[in-house]
Amino acid sequence: VQLQAYGGGLVQAGGSLRLSCAASGRTGSRYSMGWFRQAPGKEREFVATISGGGDSTYYADSVKGRFTISRDNAKNTVYLQMNSLNPDDTAVYYCASTNYQRATTSNVRYYNYWGQGTLVTVSS
Repeated sequence: VQLQAYGGGLVQAGGSLRLSCAASGRTGSRYSMGWFRQAPGKEREFVATISGGGDSTYYADSVKGRFTISRDNAKNTVYLQMNSLNPDDTAVYYCASTNYQRATTSNVRYYNYWGQGTLVTVSS
């Protein structure tokens, strides 16, 4: 399974970005996926997750109401729409996949496959 995250960049506070994560190497099934982020000097933290069918989502409190996770299974792609960005959102964002199709989890231990990360920088 290969995951490629892209869409990061530099944005001013209050702006928006949409991250994408393209999955390959595993077809015929839909697996729960998530986004995590890691800021400089900090541990990796959970951001959002979505079930394989897209009917269940879960967000970290810090992004709830500002970020939206979605997926297009026909394109094997998961998205993270980020609105009202602030400097605290600056981090490398990683997409990841589980081996579960329905369950959603914020626990990093259940994510078996990881993308390479894309940098999001929010200027004040």
